[in-house]
Amino acid sequence: MSGVGIEEWLSDVARPGYVWYLKRLSANDTQRSGSHQAGPYIPRDLMFTLFPSLNQPKQRNPDHLFDLTVDSDPTQRTVRARSVWYNNALHDRPSGGRNEVRLTRLGGARSPLLDVENTGALALLAFGGAAGQRPADHCRVWVCRIQEESAIEDRWGPVDPGQGRLLSFAVSVKVPRTDTPCWIDPDDLPTAWLASYPSGEEVVRKAVEMMPPTDGTPDMRLIERRSCEFDIFRSLEEAVELPRIRAGFSDLPSFIGHANTVLQRRKSRSGRSLELHLLAIFQEEALKEGTHFSYQAVSEAGKRPDFLFPSEAAYSDLRFPSSRLRMLAVKTTCRDRWRQILSEADRIATKHLLTLQEGVSPAQYREMRDAGVRLVVPASVRRAYDRSIRREVICLAEFIRDVRSL
Repeated sequence: MSGVGIEEWLSDVARPGYVWYLKRLSANDTQRSGSHQAGPYIPRDLMFTLFPSLNQPKQRNPDHLFDLTVDSDPTQRTVRARSVWYNNALHDRPSGGRNEVRLTRLGGARSPLLDVENTGALALLAFGGAAGQRPADHCRVWVCRIQEESAIEDRWGPVDPGQGRLLSFAVSVKVPRTDTPCWIDPDDLPTAWLASYPSGEEVVRKAVEMMPPTDGTPDMRLIERRSCEFDIFRSLEEAVELPRIRAGFSDLPSFIGHANTVLQRRKSRSGRSLELHLLAIFQEEALKEGTHFSYQAVSEAGKRPDFLFPSEAAYSDLRFPSSRLRMLAVKTTCRDRWRQILSEADRIATKHLLTLQEGVSPAQYREMRDAGVRLVVPASVRRAYDRSIRREVICLAEFIRDVRSL
């Protein structure tokens, strides 16, 4: 579909016969863009469903070939791509090895799926042709530009780094769902939640209750609780919305209105989720709000950094040394969004930015560093960054140690 826009493309692939996987490209997906081994990671259970012949544990690295086209780039030709289960972990015991499914043979370094500058980009992979034991025979891909991401997220909700989204328009394909310890059965959900959706704060408190502060480092708790909160929300959404959907709608406007409400609720939850988890972790780490940090404080007229350290009062006191002030902005992804924080907190030269984005390109990182932005990422996410960048990126625990010294 050379030359079409994303809206037309979405209308073409949002129809029976397609299974979608939405994900943000990580540095591990793109960083070895010159290698035939490079390519996006796709959940194993999904790939076993789409390509049943992959599920051969006794065979080393089973694979399957299919046609793949990146429709978002009109210069890309259809390639014979390869889905491969790297299962060396099953054959090289006790030394172990890989146990993951990736897409490879994507057309070389020029493929948008392998372009290091697309690290953090939202990609939609639409697999078609699968039915029962018949494998998918083609995949159509759209790698979003910044301005195109809202066309997808406005319809299906935010897609966080490391958390892919699965959608099926193929009635004959049963999309696997892996329950987690934080999935709550309808009978166990709070009665009040079933009557009226809880606030974001309430859902985060439930995640903290299920993942208590005694478990792990601040970095581990942040990642695990974010995942836990998402599953709590999904279990609630399924319990509330599925009966409404099955009951049907009297007219099209009613259906559209309800769908928009669901999507807006998803976006609202995601918007403040990361900030609320950080707020809980700071308090668990003996940082007192108003004394050691301020949340949503005013730095200057019309400017509200997410977090100020040690406090809004210290920031407003011009006698307090600027060198002992810190600010922390929070964004799940930072592609071009990092520029939004440059005008916050004028007294603070170095702007700390916490993100869950799994890597940035060296060129983009240099631009951020030169503008005075320093990245804070969870320790497990930092491993996805290029080695030349990793040593300059700090984890959440290190940032907390720094602000304690203020």
